[in-house]
Amino acid sequence: LLDLKLYWEHQDRTVQAVPQSAAFLLRLKLDATLVLLTLWYEFDTAIRDRGETPPVRLTAQQLNDSLAAKFEPLRKFQPSPTRLREILSLAQRKNLLRFMPNEAAENSVIEIFPTLKRVIPFQNIEEWNKHADRYLATASEAGAEIPSLAEDEEGDKDE
Repeated sequence: LLDLKLYWEHQDRTVQAVPQSAAFLLRLKLDATLVLLTLWYEFDTAIRDRGETPPVRLTAQQLNDSLAAKFEPLRKFQPSPTRLREILSLAQRKNLLRFMPNEAAENSVIEIFPTLKRVIPFQNIEEWNKHADRYLATASEAGAEIPSLAEDEEGDKDE
């Protein structure tokens, strides 16, 4: 099926097709990559550490706080409220989350679905930290182009 890997979630009654070919990968801008990495981290820690069940909920303010804490050197690449809404809408169209906007942007609710962990397939938090450190190290190099998540995924297949 066009180089797709299929996942069946019997409890949620969902089927997810995840592209395996680089031709189907999303090419995300840095701010979108940082948001999705942060959402992955929040989902993983909620399930693993706090024992929550999917979907994991957080507010846009909690997401912004988490972004600032995890990617402090990349603060200038963090999205504006309008751009954050665009990124979350894209992720919602890809069925990675449900975004429920609120008049007060910081009170908007985000429900992270398990599908995000299959699209960004880190095995554990150590692997997530390795990727996050790559972004932070690149940010410290003056004039260096920061890789996108899709480029990271392709580059790591040989490691």
